[in-house]
Amino acid sequence: MGEYDTNVGPILLGIFLNTYLYGLVTNQYMNYVNHKFNDPAWIRTIVIILFVLDTTHSAAGIYAAWNLCVTNFNNPHILRTVDWTIPFTAIAVATSGVVTQVFLIYRVFKLTKKKWLLVFLATLSIGGYVCGWIAAVKSGIIKEVSKFRQIVPLVIGWLALLCIVDLLITAILTFVLVRSKTGFRRTDTIINRLIRGAIQTGLFASMFALGDLFSFVFAPRTTFYAMFAYPIGRIYTNTLLGTLNARMVFHRMDQQNSSGGTGVRLIPVHIHTARVLLTEDCAAMADDRPVPHADVHPPDVS
Repeated sequence: MGEYDTNVGPILLGIFLNTYLYGLVTNQYMNYVNHKFNDPAWIRTIVIILFVLDTTHSAAGIYAAWNLCVTNFNNPHILRTVDWTIPFTAIAVATSGVVTQVFLIYRVFKLTKKKWLLVFLATLSIGGYVCGWIAAVKSGIIKEVSKFRQIVPLVIGWLALLCIVDLLITAILTFVLVRSKTGFRRTDTIINRLIRGAIQTGLFASMFALGDLFSFVFAPRTTFYAMFAYPIGRIYTNTLLGTLNARMVFHRMDQQNSSGGTGVRLIPVHIHTARVLLTEDCAAMADDRPVPHADVHPPDVS
């Protein structure tokens, strides 16, 4: 395996995967805009900020590929340094991660009503965000790949906290959903689907964060870290948009079940005010409208 295989190849693979995931983000964003949810301004602002950030970062990735493979085709020395796209990638990932995590942490708080849990998770998430920003700024100042050992502690702190918060959010949401089971087959089928989505989403993001971490620490002479770093931000944005857009799916399922006259409401599951759920491939949030009267209500989990 040559030097280009371990330095150029991983960057291109990361950019290719990032571009694919950006297509999914764009589709999710258009679905959100077209459905015209009655969300508060702060949620709409978050969605716009993340979409603009993802668009900018994806464009930066295309530029990085061009700069590496075209502009500097005959310049192997380019592999010894990093340009502005690598620090910007760290900033984009850190920002997407903290915004999505804080949003989900808020939903965890709405479920559990535990302020200490809100403060604990938010502190970990923001701590990782700060480490990510500092690592990004220092990498832009250092530039030389051979000197990146200086920022290893910051990268470890950032990606480790990113992974820990993801897993904690997944575990808490899974625990609450398991406790919300009602014994009614149709409702429990939906809850099981939500649990699978919570686990899959948390593990997916955590695997990429760990891949980025291990590659940076144990393969410092390669760019395998970039193969994981580029797509992470898109994973978080897809998670948040999936959380919001899944209300369409569950609302349709709710209407279909109601029209069938079963007398049991599938959605929203009665967890406090039924405002937080997970979808089949990300996290899903049920409608924020009040829960209408149903013949059977699943037990509260307060």
